[in-house]
Amino acid sequence: MADAGTLGDRLRRKRREGSLTQEELASISGVSQVMIAKIEQGRRQPRLTVLTRLANALDIPLSELVDKRPRLDGHREGASILAVRDALLSPSFLPGIDLAGDDGEPTPLPQLQQAVTEAARCYWAGEFAHLAAILPPLIGEARLTAQSAGAPANSLLAQTYDLAAVLMVHMGKEDLAALAAERAITAATATGDELLHATLQGTFAWVLLHQGRLAESEHLAVTVAGSIEPSFSAPARHVAVWGQLLMTALGPAAAAGRDVGQYIALASAGAERIGRRVTIYQTSFAPASVHMQACHAYAVAREPAKALAAARKLSPESLTGISYGRHLLDVAQAHTDARHPKAATAVLTQARALAPVWFRHQGIARSLITDLCEQQKRLSPALRELAASVDPYWYAPYHRRPK
Repeated sequence: MADAGTLGDRLRRKRREGSLTQEELASISGVSQVMIAKIEQGRRQPRLTVLTRLANALDIPLSELVDKRPRLDGHREGASILAVRDALLSPSFLPGIDLAGDDGEPTPLPQLQQAVTEAARCYWAGEFAHLAAILPPLIGEARLTAQSAGAPANSLLAQTYDLAAVLMVHMGKEDLAALAAERAITAATATGDELLHATLQGTFAWVLLHQGRLAESEHLAVTVAGSIEPSFSAPARHVAVWGQLLMTALGPAAAAGRDVGQYIALASAGAERIGRRVTIYQTSFAPASVHMQACHAYAVAREPAKALAAARKLSPESLTGISYGRHLLDVAQAHTDARHPKAATAVLTQARALAPVWFRHQGIARSLITDLCEQQKRLSPALRELAASVDPYWYAPYHRRPK
């Protein structure tokens, strides 16, 4: 039997409230009774089309089946993460196993694109609870559509796996993140899209960074960047992907205490050539991206004056969502190292206000708050509130070099 609060539990409860047997619901919805039984038993993660048909048959909003309550609040996050894990580790990936039992027609590409775009919006807004809830069925949707629609659907499947990878990094599940990133690269290979393939290898390098595998992370990002180095006449998107890979290489290099000047110079040249923000799949590259990463490098290297100087080159509107939040953490690091506790506290409070759930899972935020608490004999109300808002067991595996 499914645990209380699971999809299976909700479906069973709504079916019984409607005085329907599984067979009757199957007849009304067009979803097989076997599928309904497996969902209620917690043995099947259905696709969105299946959930929609069940919700319509029960005459309830889809949201009543897809639980959108916050699950990443430190108390109930396990169920959401397990659902993503199950979608990534589905037995249907095994050779000789197909998707039999997945009812419904493949999702039309425009609808699938809208769903992936919404998932990306959730990620960049720091709405991790919602993202974790929609990713498992979205993975199923994209996989089924990719079987019949070819390269365009495989591109969307790759981007869906990519979102799963970056979410798992934030949840501290780096091994699952690596698996999702690998699946994303495999799906991208089927598209023949060189830039998508390179972008997703950049995600894999970012996962390696969070695993503490600094040399491998930097080497992968640099190697892929070299393989797509643009010519003078290359399109802006090509330059943007190349520049983004250089910025990915900068992270592990800075964490290892190595000079990152060359990465900054090359990426700056690319950004200046573009002269604007360029969207590349579910992310973007712009001159502001280089300033942000330069600030990050100097913050990691514990050079607060240089970090704050780089930060001053950024306007607040040049970054949004958790991208801006991540930049604020670097600014807070610089202020902390410069012994500016009030400024650091104010910046951390600003970052938390942007996306509280995201902030709670940032090990760097916890590390900074701990430093600030140690620096001050008497904690301000704002600092006490910050200390209560982060996960006490989170960690920052790459941010600081040993002194």
